[in-house]
Amino acid sequence: MSDSLTYDLVVLGGGTGGYAAALRAAELDMKVALIERDKVGGTCLHRGCVPTKALLHAAEVADTAKESSNFGIEVEFKGIDIEKVLDYKNNVISRNYKGLQGLVKARGIDTYFGTGKLVGKDTVEVEGEDGKHTVTGTNVLLSTGSTSKTIGLDITERVITSTEALELDKVPGSAIVLGGGVIGVEFASVWSSFGAQVTIVEGLKHLVANEDETISKNLERAFKKRKIGFKLGTMFKGVEETADGVKVTLEDGSVLEAEYLLVAVGRGPVTDGFGFEEQGIPMDRGFVLANERLHTGVGNIYACGDIVPGLQLAHRAFGQGIFIAEEIAGLNPVPVLESGIPRVTYCEPEIFSVGLSSKQAEEQYGADSVESIEYNLGGNGKSVILNTTGLVKVIREKDGPVVGVHGIGARLSEQAGEAQLIVNWEAFPEEVAQLIHAHPTQNEALGEAHLALAGKPLHFHS
Repeated sequence: MSDSLTYDLVVLGGGTGGYAAALRAAELDMKVALIERDKVGGTCLHRGCVPTKALLHAAEVADTAKESSNFGIEVEFKGIDIEKVLDYKNNVISRNYKGLQGLVKARGIDTYFGTGKLVGKDTVEVEGEDGKHTVTGTNVLLSTGSTSKTIGLDITERVITSTEALELDKVPGSAIVLGGGVIGVEFASVWSSFGAQVTIVEGLKHLVANEDETISKNLERAFKKRKIGFKLGTMFKGVEETADGVKVTLEDGSVLEAEYLLVAVGRGPVTDGFGFEEQGIPMDRGFVLANERLHTGVGNIYACGDIVPGLQLAHRAFGQGIFIAEEIAGLNPVPVLESGIPRVTYCEPEIFSVGLSSKQAEEQYGADSVESIEYNLGGNGKSVILNTTGLVKVIREKDGPVVGVHGIGARLSEQAGEAQLIVNWEAFPEEVAQLIHAHPTQNEALGEAHLALAGKPLHFHS
């Protein structure tokens, strides 16, 4: 690669959205430059989705071992070898990373490793270990990702974010989790399965407060059963480190002590120092503003992923990256609809949701124009086999299509696929009720819920 090259597309940031755009653009015969200051794959592959889910799977194995006698299998649970758990997690990352590197190379994408800065409407300067490069693109994509919010707290050996938690070389004896959203409940779930005493502190009145309230309440009951503590509707005041841990003070005057404090209050955009504002890119609180076609309004500059306001999900970024490549190629793709993106929380029990909650549906259509049904997993044979409780909830516009599908239960994340099709294709419950769902599967729970909402409940306990 020379010191100055011109490309059809220059991608600043090699996370999920960036590499998806690069791969699709190369597939469409564009000459592509991918700029990444760390590793291609970004937070999701190296410090987020993939390693977290590896730990959650290890936690599921631990729980299965502990409960094996319930199934007539005598297994002795001897504890957690955290070094081997971390090796397993790192091997999962490594395998996926090698595969991704192979794809990028095979597509002929030029990768620049270093820090990129937007210095013109079509120009990025890259400074890396091999010197400086000036990269020019007919089109530019900004996809610099996000990082953990710390609300001003110093990150130390005892006050940590999810990044440090993923590398923790011991199982905490006890932990306080600040934040009851997706990241908070997932780590609480892992650590509890590994044997830690965990307490979640959440300022809102429910855990996973962005979910339908029925789902939130079910998770709270499940966590109580698992002896995962939580304090809701109580704001964090401060933390001080002690000789062997942390002391957390809440606004109501209560004090909690534990070995670690995990700060899990969400993620913020990584946009400082990349020259965005200097080039006139519209910004708001660090986010890059883009229209529905993900164009910033400046030159041929697009943006995707966590730096664009909305759901901070890797698969959202992935879809947006593909969309932008196809938009540049003139294929006129359909914009990614935010409400139709599946959302999954991989704690135990798992949560999935697509579309509107009951509250959102009532606000949009009116309380008298919305119907919903809750199908309890107690009527689902596979869920009984798995010894899980939970439910599937389906919401429809009265005499109209399904506008929301939600579920909670062990392994229920796999049902997000069909739920996404139902909501995005605006299916009517009567149409879904005609489909045959394999038996015995948890997938049948979706079918049963739609049968009930279509007015012909079968395996249904009211």
